[in-house]
Amino acid sequence: MIGQLAQIWRHPIKGVGAEALAHVGLHVDRPLPLDRAWAVLEEGGEAADGWRACRNFIRGAKAPALMAVTARVVGEEIHLSHPERPDLTITPGTPDAGPALIAWLRPIYPTDRRAPAALVKAPAIGMSDAPYASVAVLNCASLRALSDKLGQTLDPRRFRGNLWLDGLAPWEEFDLLGKRLRIGEAELEVIEPITRCRATEANPETGQRDAATLAALEDGWGHTDFGIYAMVRRAGRVAIGDEVIRA
Repeated sequence: MIGQLAQIWRHPIKGVGAEALAHVGLHVDRPLPLDRAWAVLEEGGEAADGWRACRNFIRGAKAPALMAVTARVVGEEIHLSHPERPDLTITPGTPDAGPALIAWLRPIYPTDRRAPAALVKAPAIGMSDAPYASVAVLNCASLRALSDKLGQTLDPRRFRGNLWLDGLAPWEEFDLLGKRLRIGEAELEVIEPITRCRATEANPETGQRDAATLAALEDGWGHTDFGIYAMVRRAGRVAIGDEVIRA
């Protein structure tokens, strides 16, 4: 045992809202269920089907206010909240969902950026920044180390992770590249580090940039990586408190 599963998060709409979970079932060669299952295309973004690079979509690196959106999935509905907007409920895939979401986002989206244009469904592999069915695995100890470097406590939501592990040493997650992890009933293969963007500089409570996370990573450790991408190789349920074992 190298640690335990401390937190589970999913992000039903890419760049728009985080939701905490107590448990979830993982499936082989699929992202965490309903994670980045939808995305908001920018005006001029590539409209073809399938996975597309993050430059085509709205996201926190372009609009820090998006980082303050929280999400809750109930059946087919997604409930969204933001400190500067009334709560919104949409049912993705219905005709009204996209226009309602775009109207809700416009007041908190920068006018000097390409405007939100359409709500699009992700392919089966999801619409993370990686072109495969990724699960983002992060290390609580690394978050504490970065918090200490900055002199402020960082909210884990800044990093849009799926599975947060506790019990590892700071940055020990990078030693797991190419290895497999057993978490609960599931097994994951670690693929590569996650290189970060300016979305991590924004406070999820306020939607304002207030932490120079990228500069701190570069100054302290010589890179801007935080967390690792993994792929599910054996399906199964994972829950907070599950042991994490190097397979």
